Amino acid sequence: MSRARAARLIAVAAASLAILAAFAPSALAADGDGLWGPTNDKVVTYWGFGVLIFFTALVTVLSLIQGRLENRKERRRQELERLRPPAAD
Repeated sequence: MSRARAARLIAVAAASLAILAAFAPSALAADGDGLWGPTNDKVVTYWGFGVLIFFTALVTVLSLIQGRLENRKERRRQELERLRPPAAD
């Protein structure tokens, strides 16, 4: 690992810790009052449904993108094989 890469890794880790430390007081607020407000079963349930829907949509969208990229790669490979003259063995 180069020195520049190690320095960049340390800088990113330090920045991440600083951001987490800045938001810690609101995350650890008294009586369950955080950034969202009072936490009850309804909030936790809706948050869980939101996470479930987000990751389902993420996997679906990324799979569609990968399928299109695979088709593009295959078309490009077939086009190159069609244009390339046969190799003399």
